[in-house]
Amino acid sequence: MKIIYNKWIPVKGFTAINIFGLICARKEKKPLSPETINHELIHTAQIRETLFVPFYIIYGIHFVILLVEKRNWLEAYRNVCFEKEAYRFECEKQYLQYRNPYGWLTYL
Repeated sequence: MKIIYNKWIPVKGFTAINIFGLICARKEKKPLSPETINHELIHTAQIRETLFVPFYIIYGIHFVILLVEKRNWLEAYRNVCFEKEAYRFECEKQYLQYRNPYGWLTYL
């Protein structure tokens, strides 16, 4: 996994974003915590199992539905199925070793 530290991506207020398995992180957050790295590795597994582009389509659709429902940008983001799985297991170092494929479906 490659991590690129910069001052533009992601936007302020966020630590990192996973773009097709490449991690872009705010340079002021260097080094990333083990939990954040694990969170992004979970996203990498999700991205691979959905064959890359569909991950972003599903993510976007789910986010928009939640945004309309909750009327709160941050709450919608935290409740996207992919984020719920990643946040739930980011502190479990071994999670990816026993993770069931499509584990994010549990959070739909």
